Amino acid sequence: MVTIRAQRYAPHQAMTELRWNPTLREWVSTASHRQHRPLMPTDYCPFCPGSGRVPDDYDVYIYPNDFPAFSVPPPEPAVEGDDFYRVARSLGKCDVVLYHPDHNTSLPQLSLDHLTRLVRLWRKRFSELKALRRIHYVLIFENKGAVIGVTMPHPHGQIYALPFVPPRLERELAAARAYARSRRRCLFCEIMKKERRDGRRVIAENSSFTAFIPFYACWPYEVHIFSRRHLGSLDQFRPREEEALGEILKWVTLKYDNLFHFSFPYMMLLHQAPARGKFPYFHFHIEFYPPHRSKDKLKYLASIETGAGTFLNDSLAEDKAKELQAAPPRRREEVPK
Repeated sequence: MVTIRAQRYAPHQAMTELRWNPTLREWVSTASHRQHRPLMPTDYCPFCPGSGRVPDDYDVYIYPNDFPAFSVPPPEPAVEGDDFYRVARSLGKCDVVLYHPDHNTSLPQLSLDHLTRLVRLWRKRFSELKALRRIHYVLIFENKGAVIGVTMPHPHGQIYALPFVPPRLERELAAARAYARSRRRCLFCEIMKKERRDGRRVIAENSSFTAFIPFYACWPYEVHIFSRRHLGSLDQFRPREEEALGEILKWVTLKYDNLFHFSFPYMMLLHQAPARGKFPYFHFHIEFYPPHRSKDKLKYLASIETGAGTFLNDSLAEDKAKELQAAPPRRREEVPK
């Protein structure tokens, strides 16, 4: 039996909790106060120098999320669960990572030195959050573009420290573990080897990372970046790999921008090993999910994708890879007309 707690809440007071979905065996985060987030303000930005909310001079900066879905200490849940409908507190952290003080820039426009500083900030914050008690996963991600649902236009990403391993990562871990047990090899190393040997879907590469549209892509312009060296998370990076990651992130996102000659929206997620336990079979990689399937058309997640979990990709990975291969990894104003 689930009961509502007899408490009164202010309209903007944080009401967050985790509710267990027994049909999928996964947690759902409930955070009703996030309804009050500002929506693309044009007259004020708390992330800009001079706002009084951030330093007047910064390069990259961690900003505590004003509307966190997870917090320490977490608030009391609004309902009481039972053995069937389980309820848990939303313990964790939600950070905003400000990429640059310039309100009108974006990740592909940043210098390589600046991107290296961003990667180092990711690494430092990852290690700090990973060390917190009861944190099981640290998820670093970026939502870019109004069509994705971004509510603040200032260039930024986010970091969530979670009390559980997200379902998609659980599935990746299970697949990697099963492959390692049966083949004695890393599943992701095998994927990268196969993609590099084939070559048709590879769009960028440096000494430490390979970027490609995977054979099994769900989104038309989905790009994955795999570390060439087998490692599980940012805290295992060498200094050269920090620089190389910044470099390939710039190349990939510039190709996106140059594909249709506008700032390309995307979702970007860093897939890393969980914060608790040992996972020698997991492999660090980054996944991009851009919503555009052409210059003027979006890929919508309709019934079969959202309700059934089966993606329909109305394009060939090889064809989309050719388009990205042809797009130059240079700033738009540097591209010859």
